[in-house]
Amino acid sequence: MGKNLKGKEIGKGIHQRKDGKYSARFSTKDGKRREKYFNTLPEARNWLADAQYEDKHDLVKQTSDMTVNEWFEYWMEHLLYGIAPNTRRNYLHRYNLNVQPIIGEMCISDVKPMHCKVILNRMETEYAGGTIRQAYIMMGSMLRAAVNNDIITKHPMDGVRYTKPVRAVDDIKFLTIDEQKRFLEVAKRSHNYRQYALLLETGLRTSEMVGLTWDSIDWKNRTLTINKALYYRHKHIVWIARPPKTETSYRTIPLTDHAFQILKECYEERYTRKESELLNQILEYTDTRTGLTKTLYMRDLVFVNYRTGEPAKNSSYDTHMYKLCDEAGIRRFCMHALRHTYATRAIEAGMQPKVLQKLLGHKSIKTTMDRYVHVTDDSLTNAVRQFESSYAKIT
Repeated sequence: MGKNLKGKEIGKGIHQRKDGKYSARFSTKDGKRREKYFNTLPEARNWLADAQYEDKHDLVKQTSDMTVNEWFEYWMEHLLYGIAPNTRRNYLHRYNLNVQPIIGEMCISDVKPMHCKVILNRMETEYAGGTIRQAYIMMGSMLRAAVNNDIITKHPMDGVRYTKPVRAVDDIKFLTIDEQKRFLEVAKRSHNYRQYALLLETGLRTSEMVGLTWDSIDWKNRTLTINKALYYRHKHIVWIARPPKTETSYRTIPLTDHAFQILKECYEERYTRKESELLNQILEYTDTRTGLTKTLYMRDLVFVNYRTGEPAKNSSYDTHMYKLCDEAGIRRFCMHALRHTYATRAIEAGMQPKVLQKLLGHKSIKTTMDRYVHVTDDSLTNAVRQFESSYAKIT
């Protein structure tokens, strides 16, 4: 029990300081210590009772000393639902890297538009427009939730805009048929040919391809099951396993003959390839469909770098591809362009959009059509010739 300056007990969690003020403090359910000072004993008792009740029942109310950090944690844990796990991770990443260093320790009631604008301005030189847009959306959603819950009275993002353009859909690269042929011809002489060819045959995301293990392959039914992904985190210098991007990204893909042959060749060479001690690691991740913990055995990975015996990073693939593009005399592109190219070739071959949506693992067919399917000059010409042939029969 706490005591006042005269030695009289005044209640658990409360004591009187030498300056005469009353200190009220307690530990929250998650182990954090909360403390506040008051001029009178009743004020201290009332605050302590309210704060403990809020903590017990997972409630939050407006307080003059609530920081942006405190509100962000509450928002992420209790209010942010219905978004993909990858989006949630990206929000946390953007907050920790860009928002928290500037306004994290501020009282949320003190945050003004100028503070939000500073965050976006400082990102201009280092980040792409899409990343800045992501931070903008995250901040806007977090602070809008504070307004809606009477934590603050005015939205600090009102009137705040970012200026760096976001890459337009038309800027997303894919290969023409000629570029694809020239690239593959050069790539055949490289150690990464199988990875590039597999992406062009399946439309996998790079992280899904990197995370493939032997149990992903059904040799009898000639299918490939996507149920995990593997990422390299440069900041922490570590590999992490994750579930697929969204629940619809869990999928089983029938293999083309070429894709099947690629995987079969890799399997036959699994005991002769170089393997690093890094492959002794066992990574855990959560299956978002069941909530169960799953394991990824690094030694079971289908693809490892021929020289290091470790998984190859996305950035390493991109750097290698730039060299191949220069050798082939075509414009440079990144790994994700192979996924775009697969989708474009599929539509050109007459694949139904809904089927392509399932193969790519998209939640919305709009994403499939707007972002991954491109109309090439060749397809326009073929379509007009097909129309001309059909129309000639009725005229």
